[in-house]
Amino acid sequence: MTSLLLAVIYLAFIGLGLPDSLLGAAWPAMQPSLGVPLSYAGILSMIIALGTIVSSLASDRLTLRLGTGRVTTISVGMTAAALLGFSLSGSFWQLCLWAIPYGLGAGSVDAALNNYVALHYKSRHMSWLHCMWGVGAAAGPYLMGQALTGGAGWAAGYATVAGLQALLTLLLLCSLPLWQKRPDAAAQARPTQTQATQTTQTTAAQASPAQARTAPTARAQPQAPQTQMAPASAPATQPQGVQEAEEKRRPLPLAAVLRIRGAREVMLAFFCYCAIEQTSGLWASSFLHLSQGMSAERAAELAALFFLGITAGRVVSGFLTLRLSDTRMIRLGQLLLLLGVLLLLPADACAVAGLLLAGLGCAPIYPCIIHATPAHFGEERSQAIIGVEMAAAYIGTMLMPPLFGVLAGRIAVTLLPLYLLALLALMTAMTERLERKTGQRAHS
Repeated sequence: MTSLLLAVIYLAFIGLGLPDSLLGAAWPAMQPSLGVPLSYAGILSMIIALGTIVSSLASDRLTLRLGTGRVTTISVGMTAAALLGFSLSGSFWQLCLWAIPYGLGAGSVDAALNNYVALHYKSRHMSWLHCMWGVGAAAGPYLMGQALTGGAGWAAGYATVAGLQALLTLLLLCSLPLWQKRPDAAAQARPTQTQATQTTQTTAAQASPAQARTAPTARAQPQAPQTQMAPASAPATQPQGVQEAEEKRRPLPLAAVLRIRGAREVMLAFFCYCAIEQTSGLWASSFLHLSQGMSAERAAELAALFFLGITAGRVVSGFLTLRLSDTRMIRLGQLLLLLGVLLLLPADACAVAGLLLAGLGCAPIYPCIIHATPAHFGEERSQAIIGVEMAAAYIGTMLMPPLFGVLAGRIAVTLLPLYLLALLALMTAMTERLERKTGQRAHS
């Protein structure tokens, strides 16, 4: 059962990536058929991003109410319906309407699945799962390209991916009973506050009278209220105290989440990371073409090395996490990213190597920050924290690449390395500050 659920989660991460790159791949064909300006792709992208931010912030409430399995199933189903709507749309305003469930379906499932894996699985699975997301993100444009080259049109490409998402929805629906079982024995090894209290009381009761007199607190102290609770997706087979605590726990409002020690730092770190990743992916080709003098075709080919570095790096990171902690993996990634960005400053060959190295550096940062969230903030807060992490990530994705476009247009595209260095410096400062604030809890 454990292996079966893990396989379902791997497929779900591929499904998460499938729709993410479709719009960019399809827009050159969509734009003339719709008769709208080229820039209107930004409107659709903005609507999708806003929906994702809203649903990410609501993920704690939704997951607490429905459980991870149901949230994942409903979200993937919404995405499938939205993609089908895209394929049937004949005008831009219809696309704008379908972009709403498109975005809403992406945010909650991203936060819910990441939290579930962070709670129940080892760090290596988080890295490999995000590698599977990359497989899906690469497969989406490929499927769209096949539809376009085959003469079926962009609508057929969206319909194909919608069909795959519908099949994934059916699979998730059938897998719902699996989400009610604890997937990992390691997760059971993390005792709850209630279990620890019960153990203390039992030990005190079995102690000799002399021992009991020397430890009156352990013998007579009433049971403390539980402060560490399992997630809403936890199984019905858990101890009664944990189940009761789950029923009593309330979703954390955004204001309360922001007051948690370290929450603002991890949000800024995510904002910066996704800004780096998306800005590099969007502008690397233009940087190589305009600043290094490459042909547009050659620059486009070499820019793909950045994403190749991320995908390959996450495969390798999964094995490195067997030896290194999440914190060390994040620092290693930041060091490689720094070296990669510095290599963008000199000439041609160094810039190409820099893109690959920057991708390798990006690889462990995102999954390892997520995986460390329960350790930094506690299991009872991890869903709310990961929800705001996802929201901050999408805000960075939405705002920072266009901002660099404005700077590149007014000054020069050669500013890209300096822009990335500034974001990297802020991200590193935030992850180190987070470690100082919450590291003691994470390592205890």
